[in-house]
Amino acid sequence: MLRLDASALPKDWPAGSYAARLMTPEGPIAVALLEGAAFDMTPVYGTVSAWLNLPDPLAAIRARGVPMPLDLKAVLANSAHDARDPAKPWLLAPVDLQAVKACGVTYVRSMLERVIEERCRGDASQAEAVRAEVRGIIGDDLSAVRPGSAEAMRLKSALVEKGWWSQYLEVGIGPDAEIFSKCQPMAAVGPGAKIGVHPVSQWSNPEPEAVLAVNARGAILGAMLGNDVNLRDVEGRSALLLGRAKDNNASCALGPLLRLFDADFTLEDVRRAEITLTIDGTDGFRLEEAGLVGAISRDPTEVVDQLIGPHHQYPDGAVLFLGTPFSPSKDRGAPGQGFTHKPGDVVRIASPRLGALVNEVDRTDACPPWAFGTGALFASLARRGLPRA
Repeated sequence: MLRLDASALPKDWPAGSYAARLMTPEGPIAVALLEGAAFDMTPVYGTVSAWLNLPDPLAAIRARGVPMPLDLKAVLANSAHDARDPAKPWLLAPVDLQAVKACGVTYVRSMLERVIEERCRGDASQAEAVRAEVRGIIGDDLSAVRPGSAEAMRLKSALVEKGWWSQYLEVGIGPDAEIFSKCQPMAAVGPGAKIGVHPVSQWSNPEPEAVLAVNARGAILGAMLGNDVNLRDVEGRSALLLGRAKDNNASCALGPLLRLFDADFTLEDVRRAEITLTIDGTDGFRLEEAGLVGAISRDPTEVVDQLIGPHHQYPDGAVLFLGTPFSPSKDRGAPGQGFTHKPGDVVRIASPRLGALVNEVDRTDACPPWAFGTGALFASLARRGLPRA
């Protein structure tokens, strides 16, 4: 059974500043956590998006937030989907109206895995042989190649001549980052929820990532953890199937909290962060891997600049998955078959200062259908006469 406890909180959580969303019997609320104290931001701002779009969201917590009692450990325990009491609050994904965007192919390891998927055309049985061939041709030490640089363009020319150029190498070392829509606003699930894998897939995996929160002016406000669930065989058949591979019911998880930047936690802490992935299956399978956010080939500020600016705006703000430092490839079945999910897998994505995002895998049609969208949120706020300011 899935269980959430205090180990899912950031190691220094009482000293930090956070945004959270809770589902309560009355409806969802936006909550701020500041130095261990909780404040309800819903009466004044209604949504996390409106609050974070303020010029100074941290100052607004004490100035306008309504102090509230909150037993965060009890809320965490009640967030596990199989132990939930609907009469008590539980954690949702920490954001609401923000666009949910994601970067792909921003790490060398994940870029090479995308090339492997493409060469396999979605056939996992070929993965190990193709992996060795790809590394023999391309190598795996591309970390020093700056995307869009003259050196990157020379490498591109050499690979084109050899017939090894790939659309994934284009976005991996070319000037333009891959940025796509992961899901609609309000569709992401939070900690303790089921995450969905479409049953059409025979080769799927989690993608553990750092996720930035960006306001309408393009300022980076904080970070959280995310799981960008992917169907590798579907995307491997054609990159045009990216939406099919990425955007399915419950296929995006965010949380457990959104840590806001303050004097003690900045973007530099995100750059230095290590993300660990643990998967425990009901069949006794266990996988543990780790990667550094700082191994990214494009700085987080660069991809945010490509996301939002004079050519594209997000008036409600956005969250941006930075890409996965690794794709799990440990054999789960026959040698060379690599990793794929099975229903019942418990996925734990963790980083010391961001906490742990824990979810259980199930088929997309066995996960609760997405039924509470933007319209439902505003209907709920209207019934409660919120916001009142």
